[in-house]
Amino acid sequence: MDAPIGRLVAHGVHLAYDKRRVVHGIDLAVPTGQVTAIVGANGCGKSTLLRGLGRILRPVEGRVELDGRDLHRMRPREVASVLGLLPQQPVAPEGISVADLVGRGRHPHQGAFHRWSGDDADAVARALALTDTHDLVERRVEELSGGQRQRVWVAMMLAQDPRILLLDEPTTYLDIAHQVDVLDLLADLNEQRGTTVVMVLHDLNLAARYADHLVVMAAGRLVREGAPADVLDAACVQEAFGMVARVLSDPVTGTPMVIPAGVRERREAHAVRLA
Repeated sequence: MDAPIGRLVAHGVHLAYDKRRVVHGIDLAVPTGQVTAIVGANGCGKSTLLRGLGRILRPVEGRVELDGRDLHRMRPREVASVLGLLPQQPVAPEGISVADLVGRGRHPHQGAFHRWSGDDADAVARALALTDTHDLVERRVEELSGGQRQRVWVAMMLAQDPRILLLDEPTTYLDIAHQVDVLDLLADLNEQRGTTVVMVLHDLNLAARYADHLVVMAAGRLVREGAPADVLDAACVQEAFGMVARVLSDPVTGTPMVIPAGVRERREAHAVRLA
């Protein structure tokens, strides 16, 4: 069998909670080796789509494929060796140390009778170094700041050594400095290791700055996708968020920068629509 390369594709995927459909007919080929950001208004199905891509939620119609195989027909350990999912608010066992939590990332590579190996120790050491968390190993996770905890959770995923990282709002509840720290870390991982990164983000400007590929959702459907410069314009913001905005060029990166309209501009736009 050929070694997996981490190609993740959704074919006509519908996702539901009980009988209420939240995601409708999504076709998406996640660009391998790139950073993809999924954006859209609250309740549009972003996190639900990520759960479907991460094998947490089974499609009611359609399928998700990993390297050409039905994701939901693969063994959980087999999937975990290729794909890592970080939920929006991960919960660590009470009292667990950073070292123990990061070490849990090695579970997919250990059989029922597999003992801790030198390879496991090396993978954990690399993950701690990449996330700059090696000085935290003896501390309990609950003692850490929000930014430190996010880095530790990312370290656990890296110890898992997946080819694909799925992250649900990794910057939630973090101040702007820690948001940038986490996103810089993910960008570095992508650049240095070729890791495919898929993340749900609320901040359009950060999404446009860090993503190679932007997926825009509205009402459970994919409405636009592509490079941020090709996708993000005033019409897109209006369609996905119902918000009047200007889209300018970021003076630092040249990527699209969304500026919400002021009260006067919104009133003028509303008057034009009514005319």
